[in-house]
Amino acid sequence: MGKKRISIGTWAYCVGPYMQNPIPFAEVVKGLKKLGFDGLELGAFFSHPNPENHPTLESRKALKNHVESNGLVFSGIATDMWNYPGHESHLADATDGGEHYLSMVRKNLEFTRDLGIDLFRVDTVQEPDILSNGFDKNQAMDNVVKTWQKVCKMAADMGINVTWEFEPGFVFNRPSDIVTIVNAVGEKNFGAMYDTCHAYMCAVAGSRHSGGEVEASPDGMLDLARKLRGKINAIQIIDCDGELNEHKTSTHKVFGTPGTKIDFPPVLQELSANSGCPHDWWTIDLCFEDGAWPKTEACKKAADELNAMVNGNGAAPAAPAKAASKPARKAKAKSKPKAKAKAKPKAKPKAKAKAAKKKAKKGRK
Repeated sequence: MGKKRISIGTWAYCVGPYMQNPIPFAEVVKGLKKLGFDGLELGAFFSHPNPENHPTLESRKALKNHVESNGLVFSGIATDMWNYPGHESHLADATDGGEHYLSMVRKNLEFTRDLGIDLFRVDTVQEPDILSNGFDKNQAMDNVVKTWQKVCKMAADMGINVTWEFEPGFVFNRPSDIVTIVNAVGEKNFGAMYDTCHAYMCAVAGSRHSGGEVEASPDGMLDLARKLRGKINAIQIIDCDGELNEHKTSTHKVFGTPGTKIDFPPVLQELSANSGCPHDWWTIDLCFEDGAWPKTEACKKAADELNAMVNGNGAAPAAPAKAASKPARKAKAKSKPKAKAKAKPKAKPKAKAKAAKKKAKKGRK
């Protein structure tokens, strides 16, 4: 178990409490380097870099150069495929075979490729309530699985891995459903993102479970990590207080602050030893946290301490040009290609669909 490189999701500084007053991306880059981060996970939302405000290959190359010239690299990306007024997105409850969703994915995958990023986050888009409101569970799961299989094939042709961030804010957050979907998608460049706050809320607190009995256990975090052994391809770390925030998803709290719940060492030891994660990143997630920018330093210090405790004190390896191990880029084929090379088994800002719906009403999550 080698020492991990540490990044942080930049969505923390442009959504939720920062929607109306985001931290400028250039300031984020300089600040993260000053704090000793190895990289950043791009939150491609709203005022921060995204396909719309970086529409050309030249603008994307300039963005990549800006990050790398400041001594950082991208560890992954989360893009705006949420469902909110003026920006409809349907996956679990899609009635068009997922075509509109796939068109959004394609645009965002091209942006990801052009930045040299090889880890692409997805979520199930709809809230858990769709199942209790009458949408058929089997149909919803079939929609998700079949559409993500198409996403994975698209991504594999670009050398990109796909990671699913499960959480209380989106449908299919029961541990058994999480494992079922990961196994059903079955593509070699697909895996689960294990975000510690969401794992706690889904597997220990049993928050917003739908489509079956509540599945909650004091040992739920470790149990879920073990059931996903070899199928986790992204790890995000942050504490929580066992409550849902105003957007009905997990709180994201500075490690060890009063009221927080997670016992990190056994979970991180399990993940470091058995997750199958194909890269050496731990990404801090401060999504929807008030004062995330000034709290970043404390999170970095805590992450470094956990890193030393779990993975040793040796220096992390030098950051390569690309952030994560990835499947080989596929050549165009006339016949259907065989299964893509597997990135063994890292979707923020996190139920971000709900946040965007609320914040979009206030103007320009």
